[in-house]
Amino acid sequence: MAKGYWIVHVTVNNVEEYPTYVAAASKALAPYNARFLARGGKSDVVEGTSRDRHVVVEFESYEKAVECYNSPDYKVAIALRQRFADSELIIVEGAD
Repeated sequence: MAKGYWIVHVTVNNVEEYPTYVAAASKALAPYNARFLARGGKSDVVEGTSRDRHVVVEFESYEKAVECYNSPDYKVAIALRQRFADSELIIVEGAD
């Protein structure tokens, strides 16, 4: 079964409060055994435009990635992220 991934591009607008989102997101991700493959590390824009921060989260399947996003705990995290940052979150199925 192919894995699922969240690909997230973020511009943090409130650095002081953003950790509140990170804590809520971590709580929501834990039951899904999600694993961070990239989390705000160094990056270079070599084509197009981009946000400041990039995150890649791995799930055991695409279905689990969607389920986590739609979970009640992650809905709480979404509201916080939207207060403290601008972002795009894409859920993709990995290559088999």
